[in-house]
This record gives sequence, structure tokens and C-alpha cells, in this order.
Amino acid sequence: MKKTLTALCLGALMTGSVLPAVAAEFPTLDTTGVAELRVAPDVAIIQVEVVSKGKEPLDVKRSSDKAVAGFIHRLESAGVKREQIESANLMINPEYKFHKDAEPQLLGYGANRRVTVRISDLTRVNDILDSALTSGINRVGNIRFELSDDVAAREKVRQLAIDDARSKAEALAKGFGAKIETVWHIRYYDQGPVRPVMYKAAAMEADNGVGQSYQSGDITLSDRVEVTYRLRD
Repeated sequence: MKKTLTALCLGALMTGSVLPAVAAEFPTLDTTGVAELRVAPDVAIIQVEVVSKGKEPLDVKRSSDKAVAGFIHRLESAGVKREQIESANLMINPEYKFHKDAEPQLLGYGANRRVTVRISDLTRVNDILDSALTSGINRVGNIRFELSDDVAAREKVRQLAIDDARSKAEALAKGFGAKIETVWHIRYYDQGPVRPVMYKAAAMEADNGVGQSYQSGDITLSDRVEVTYRLRD
């Protein structure tokens, strides 16, 4: 009777079997290769917003436009190209005070407009936030640190996972007095898009030093591959 040698290497296991759909009629060894890679981001995407309030729609529009125009001018003067800057449409909404037994009372209008800046020099993030504050921008939407091209990093972490599966298989086979002959089955799951390092919204105040708190961290990529090897004595 043929004997089947099956070993399962533990590590970030997913639900489901690594066995192929058709059972092999020879000795096999199942391994799971996992890997993690930390990479420094090379792009920062900064979203800031100006929020204005006033009695008349025209007043809040002018206030918002002035802040955005001033911010864009400062950016361009500092060497940021216009294609790196994106300004969203202005949004104006009435603001009411509601009473239980009376008609709503119009208090005024609120306006908001967002500006997004994309830069490759991460050391300038705090300077850009300072420029926004000086120009009248008063809210940070979010700040994301990303990779401009993650293809090479994804390929590297995938190869590390493959190497991990192979290394485990060789060690286990040797421990049981067997040798790897060839790959019999591979199961691979795409890990999806790379997640950026992100900071969430915060109000910006002149005396709170908010710009100094934004420092980029590494981006973590992970991958895994499940492999069934055919063994030989």
C-alpha cells in the first residue's frame, strides 16, 4: 500500500484546504508560505478644507474662494506644480435653528471647499500644512502616504512568500527522510491593493502645532501562497 506523507506548515492560515481537488496517488507535502515587507512611502496626498460661515451666501463664497486662492498661490510660489493641485467645487448650505412649535429659523450659510495636493518630497508635508493654515484653510481632511509604483514591492513580497513555502517544504521533507520532486499544486490569493498610511481629519488651529504631528510611517505589504509538493524517497 502506498503511504501518503502530508504535513501542514502553520502560519497565517486561511479557512480551507490546500489540497488539490483530485487526491494524488503519491506522497505529497502541503506548505503555506507567508511573507511581510515594510516599504517607505514616496508620495504624500494631502487633503485640506476651508469651512466658512456667514449671513449671506456671497459672503461665505468669497471667504472660501479667498482662502483657496491664497493657498494655491503659496503652493505654486513654493514650486508645487498646478497639476499636483486639485480644488473641488464649492458647496454652500443653509443653516437653521429648529424650534418645537415654530418655523425653522435661518441662521446663515455654511460653505466648504476641499483642496488636494500630491507631493513626492515627504519632508514638505508640514510646510504645506503651515501654508494652508496661513491662507485661511481650517481643516485637514486626511493625509495619505503611498507608493507611486507598488508593482516591484508586490513582486518582491510575493517571491518572499514563495521562498518561505519552499524553505518549509525542504526542511520538513528532510526531517522525514524524503525529498521534494516537483510542485504538484499551487493555490494563490491576490492580497488586494496596498493600504496607504493614513491620518484622519482634524481641525487646524494657529497655536496647536498640528503640522508637526504628521510623520510618514512604513507601508506594510503581505502575501501568502499555498503549495503542494510531490515527494520522492
